[in-house]
Amino acid sequence: MSEQSSVAFVFPGQGAQAAGMGYDLYNSFLSAKKVFDQADDALGFSISSLCFNGPEDELNLTINTQPAMLTMSIACMEVIREVVGDSFPSPAFYAGHSLGEYTALVVSGVLDFSTAVNLARQRGRLMHEAGLEKPGGMMAVLGLEEDILAKVCDETGTCIANYNCPGQLVISGGIEKLMAAMELAHEKGASRTISLQVSGAFHSPLMKSAQEGLIDIVDKLEFHDPAVPIIANVTAKPITTGEQVKTELIDQLCNGVQWQRSIEYMRNKGISACIEIGQGKVLTGLIKRIDKNITTNNIGNIGDIEKLQPERQDEE
Repeated sequence: MSEQSSVAFVFPGQGAQAAGMGYDLYNSFLSAKKVFDQADDALGFSISSLCFNGPEDELNLTINTQPAMLTMSIACMEVIREVVGDSFPSPAFYAGHSLGEYTALVVSGVLDFSTAVNLARQRGRLMHEAGLEKPGGMMAVLGLEEDILAKVCDETGTCIANYNCPGQLVISGGIEKLMAAMELAHEKGASRTISLQVSGAFHSPLMKSAQEGLIDIVDKLEFHDPAVPIIANVTAKPITTGEQVKTELIDQLCNGVQWQRSIEYMRNKGISACIEIGQGKVLTGLIKRIDKNITTNNIGNIGDIEKLQPERQDEE
């Protein structure tokens, strides 16, 4: 890692998935094919088929979405390495949104890919089961200041789950409590509220049973120190040891994702560019709203990869 690097790599989480993702990379690059094949072998079923063909409702199941998004981002990362190699900028930091942190663990050498994709699958299962045990949901709230929404949450028994960017926050809670929060948020001046298609109240105390299950799994794994610091969702501060990683993964399930503060921390440490690696452009959109002066780029399909390839001189 270059001490002078002004670049961060960021990895998307659940919600950006789409049937068809990765198919062009799989058919064009051996490195991507190896990643998808390895994921299929590690999981014991064809996650690649779900990524390429859907159906959407099955891909959108939490237990499937999480390993699928991890696989997609790692495939993109490996294609970048195949095509660009050492000429690609070295990052000063990695950051992932919720599940995206698991991608950062692989890229930074904390876990090998097979271990991480199985862990993501188990995380998704535990979160889904927690949602069945204590039903809840998530709702995006637009156009309301954080301090005002915090008071709404206090009054309704909900909590802020994602601090995404100015004017875009996500809350979690029981269904009836979310409905009360929606009404109160509009009374307080929210411009819009959007119910999210998820199977539970993620990043809230309703995920306590998932947290307990993940502790049992994580305790059996060996976590190496990250080769590049990872900005933690919970604290918006760098993680530099394997033990810190363990704590972050456990704490993350019941606490809010501090995405805006994570980007601001990196900016204040000299980051001037963020490269989103994986499906979609969700994080790029958020980063632009956090600080329009940060340069952004997305790498998630063959067109994006082709832009990275050095121009070849025509041979006579």
